[in-house]
Parts: sequence; structure tokens; C-alpha cells
Amino acid sequence: MATSVKELKRSAERFGESESVERLGRIGLVAKGISFGLVGVLALLLVLGVGGRATDREGAFRFLAQEWYGTILLGALALGFGAYAAWRFAQALLDRDDEGSDIEGWAKRAGCLVKGLFYAGLSLLALSFVVGPRGESSNEPEQTARVFELPFGRWLVGAAGVGVLAYGLYNGYRSISGKYLKHVEEHEIESEVRPIVKAVGFVGHLARMVLFSMVGAFLVRAAYQYDPSEAIGLDGALAKLAQQPGGPIWLGTAATGLFAYGLFSLAQARYRDI
Repeated sequence: MATSVKELKRSAERFGESESVERLGRIGLVAKGISFGLVGVLALLLVLGVGGRATDREGAFRFLAQEWYGTILLGALALGFGAYAAWRFAQALLDRDDEGSDIEGWAKRAGCLVKGLFYAGLSLLALSFVVGPRGESSNEPEQTARVFELPFGRWLVGAAGVGVLAYGLYNGYRSISGKYLKHVEEHEIESEVRPIVKAVGFVGHLARMVLFSMVGAFLVRAAYQYDPSEAIGLDGALAKLAQQPGGPIWLGTAATGLFAYGLFSLAQARYRDI
């Protein structure tokens, strides 16, 4: 039995280090890039007054479900998100990146696990639009109100808000410091393409800083005021920008940033060290 367990462990480790996982990661980054690019395009179309909407990725899935080509693209995205989740699980559970088992290593692997779970859920969400029609989704105030009903619910909402706010600020730090290029093999990028990759990564992470910081700040506000109506998601953050003086400019800038982040994810699929 002990031998079987050891063999199973070695097999899992070999799989975690295999090119198959690398391919899954690259496929997943393509799906991630397309999804963020789609959100950005829909917001840009709204700014231009030719349709579109200020929405998040679930809203983008709902939009695709209404189009003739939507089922095919949603199915492809579901598979891509599943591939992304598998890659992150390999990082977290099989230590593909050799992070180790110290506190710092476990913290990084835990982050990969959270990302894997999130994209596994996103894969199921995309697939649900393929299987059949869905009603209107529950919005952030409704979800926040349900969390408020839990023991320490107000604190949970506040903690989630602080976490999202910190994540947003971290995106800003990565943008300004150039850390977003940490895993990119710059020497592999063609000289004429390199400035474009750096530009879309810089702009994309700045856009994520603004939007996720807004989401986090409004969650903290909802917890402080004990008012679920204050909670917003990515779609709400875009809508808030659109409602400001010069709203089309703010929304267009944010939309361009999200589209740029989508392009950067596609570049990572080609040039990232996975």
C-alpha cells in the first residue's frame, strides 16, 4: 500500500511538471484574455453609442448566449477556463513552480488554489449558458444581503472588501513597478512586439487597479453602513464611472484598459514561463 501511494505521488508530480499542464495554462490564458477583451469591447460599444453594455464577465456570457455564435464561443471559454483552473491546481497542489512548503511557499500556492477555484466556477458558469437559458443573475446587493444574514456577516463583507481593495492596489503596484512582467520571457518577444506587450500590460493592470479598488471600497462601505445596496461588482464599477462628469471618457478609458489586459493575457499565453 505504501509503495502504491508513493508511486501515485510520483505520477502526480510528473504530471504537474509535464508539458500537458503547460499547454493547459496557455489555453487558459487565451480564454482569460478573450473574456476580459469581450468585457472591454462591450463597454467601448456603449461609449460609442452602438449597443454594448457596462457589464462583468457573467454579463458578457449572457450577451453571448443571445447570439448565433454564442454557444460555440461559450463552450470554448468553458473549456479554456477549466484548463486555466487545472494549471493553477497543479501549481497549488503539485507545486509545479517549486515554491516549497515554507510559509511563503504555501501562501503563494494558496493564492494559486483560490484562482483555480475561481476559474473552475467561471467554467461552470459559462457552461451553464450553453446547457440552457438562465434567468437574471442575482446582483451584488442581493448577494451581500444574504451574507449579512450569516453570523459575523457584516465582518465577512468588510473583510472581503478589504481583500478586493488590496488586490486592486496590488495590481497598481505590479503595473508601476513592472512586476507584471515577472513571468514573461522578454527575450522570447520579437523586438517590434515587446513595447506593445509592455504597454498593454501596464495599462491593463492600471485599469484593474481602479476597478477592483472601487469594488473593494464599496464593499467596505456597505459593511460600514450595514447597507447591502452600496455593494457593487465590476459592472457596477463601470457604471459608476459612466455616471461621473465626463462619464464617457472615464468609461472609455476603463474599457480600453480592460481590453488591453485581455491583449496582455493573450501575450502571456505566448510568452509566459509556465
